[in-house]
Amino acid sequence: MTVYVVDSNFFIQAHRVNYPLDIAYSFWNKVKELAETGRIISIDKVKAELYDKNDDLEAWCKANLPEDFFKSTDEVMTEYGRVTSWAISLNHHYLPNALNEFLDADEADAFLVAYSLADKDNRVLVTQEKSQPTRKNKIKIPEACNPIDVRFLNTIEMFRELGETF
Repeated sequence: MTVYVVDSNFFIQAHRVNYPLDIAYSFWNKVKELAETGRIISIDKVKAELYDKNDDLEAWCKANLPEDFFKSTDEVMTEYGRVTSWAISLNHHYLPNALNEFLDADEADAFLVAYSLADKDNRVLVTQEKSQPTRKNKIKIPEACNPIDVRFLNTIEMFRELGETF
């Protein structure tokens, strides 16, 4: 079964832009259902990003996501090494601040790619980030996914692939 590994922007952009918690109940009920059935998961680094604002989104996540929704990234250190090696190999392209941010152990992006890479036949990364290969001041998730064959898509593409509506 394919499992979709969601980035923090899956939640943040939905809440702030497209599907506010106080209006789009059907979207959030669908997210809860997919989380409960294990079709979507995330990682500990995303949890840290979501649980640092003490806001309505954090409260919703705590009340509605299963206890085991956020997976440990401790098991993917080999894959994380591959992702970081890829990033470092492009130090001629990316500015030092972009590399430092991407390689920061508290940042989720490289770990999301690594977690998806660890079982790339069954895990698909879900992010709202768009590819920007010429950008030098930020490493976008698609740039890290493409060279190591990690599949990624956005929220709506995930719902279409799952055949889900809300």
